[in-house]
Amino acid sequence: MGVVIPLGENKNKQASVKPLVDLTSSGMDRVNQLILSKAGSDVQMIPEVANHLISSGGKRLRPMLTLASAAMFGYQGDSDVKLATSVEFMHTATLLHDDVVDESDLRRGKSTARIIWGNQASVLVGDFLLGQAFKMMVEVGSLDALDVLATAASVIAEGEVLQLSVAKNMETTEDDYLQVIRAKTAALFAAASEVGPIIANADRAGRNALKSYGMNLGLAFQLVDDVLDYGGKAADLGKNVGDDFREGKITLPVILAYRRGTQEERQFWRDAIEGGETDAAQLEKALGLISKYGSLGDTIQRALHYGTIARDALAPLPESAWKDALLEVIDFCVARIN
Repeated sequence: MGVVIPLGENKNKQASVKPLVDLTSSGMDRVNQLILSKAGSDVQMIPEVANHLISSGGKRLRPMLTLASAAMFGYQGDSDVKLATSVEFMHTATLLHDDVVDESDLRRGKSTARIIWGNQASVLVGDFLLGQAFKMMVEVGSLDALDVLATAASVIAEGEVLQLSVAKNMETTEDDYLQVIRAKTAALFAAASEVGPIIANADRAGRNALKSYGMNLGLAFQLVDDVLDYGGKAADLGKNVGDDFREGKITLPVILAYRRGTQEERQFWRDAIEGGETDAAQLEKALGLISKYGSLGDTIQRALHYGTIARDALAPLPESAWKDALLEVIDFCVARIN
């Protein structure tokens, strides 16, 4: 089941990250070299596990945001590359830990590290990457940047624990869920975007603009991911449609369908999510209820709302190719639904 949405200003062209990729290409070459260098270790399993996930085909959007947000304010130097690499290592560590917590078997169409090397190795290699990230932050020498990224690391961990506390609980509210994704996903987008203007010595207004941009882009990004699990195509997801359902994950489309349903329908959701009844027939019924109550369309509207906030955050900043590229990223994140 596909979902078609309006993309506002960019409705006549395909939104893309290509402008951002092109602008940051030289910086990302240096980031990729540093990733390979800092993921190395004399302990053979560490680079094996790290490179399994690092080389799995992600777009590396977060480090590109760091490079772009620094360049927007005229930064010249190599601290942006170190911070961008730190951001990517934080993200990779989070994925390694997430897959253990969620007991996930696949990520981007490949077996997760925990399936190949075990849970212990996945957690410990994630910890190694976090340590390397913080070493690079210290090398940069900006206490403000270190504070932003250290705070993000703490918030992400809080989000993981909060997610555990609401897991498989159908009484989870939309506000509860937004609190989880604000911490788990959006906090790192915000930090990745904010450290650029910090090292470029931008004023407080510039720094706040990029922080708000990143936070709201991250919220839109995650909400679109929620929609894709029920309305996307397996080839685009790198996983099977309905994986969130089979894993008993509570996401916004499920929350909306549950709260809008009849007493009998709400019992279905409790049996499925809380009771683990998630076979193919149950998935079909779940998709039908999500469609019946317009859950995907309303989740898309939430994503568009946060995308608009991200766009408005950048509005006061001077026009530039960097700004245009960051604005197009917003449309790209939402256009993934098509």
